[in-house]
Amino acid sequence: MAAAGTTDEIYKRYLDKAIKEILRLEHEVAAAAEGQPVAQPTGHPLATIFLLKYGPQLQELEEGVAFYGRAGSALMKSFKRLGIDPLAVYGTVFVKCPVGDTDLAAPECRARVVQELAIVQPRMVVVMGDEALEELNDVGVPLGRRLKATPGEVQRLTPSCEAIWCPDIDRSLDDEAAKREFWRAFRTLGDWYADLPPY
Repeated sequence: MAAAGTTDEIYKRYLDKAIKEILRLEHEVAAAAEGQPVAQPTGHPLATIFLLKYGPQLQELEEGVAFYGRAGSALMKSFKRLGIDPLAVYGTVFVKCPVGDTDLAAPECRARVVQELAIVQPRMVVVMGDEALEELNDVGVPLGRRLKATPGEVQRLTPSCEAIWCPDIDRSLDDEAAKREFWRAFRTLGDWYADLPPY
């Protein structure tokens, strides 16, 4: 029993530290935005799965939460179908602040994703869309390998983290063919999650 208590205590310390670091990062982003709406990350700060897309939609900025709205609803339905615990997921965007042209977003703002990856330490990153893939490949993830836009293929991102590329979920919500293309790639995550050892 002492070992279990110790394990729980260690996990709680890691969780407390991750929460503090995520909150610090959120405050930095909000301060840099100078009063503009910001799409903050959502999910568990020690998640197994890290969802990543390039920029927020208007509803995400209005609510201040990444993956809020239609994309979030579609993902929650997908998690249920795939048997993925939503508490095992963290979601964020590269461009956290509204800009007319996302290419004009400050590089240091987009690079905060590297800090998020270091805090969360996921075992899987789901990269959504070509822009997010290009940014992730260029942002300089420590020990990171370049990923390819190969739908649904499990790729090695770092020695301790894998990745799956899939089409941008926001662009797949209004077209049946695009929905199917997204789903074909995304459902690989369910197989990967089911094969994950519980320790």
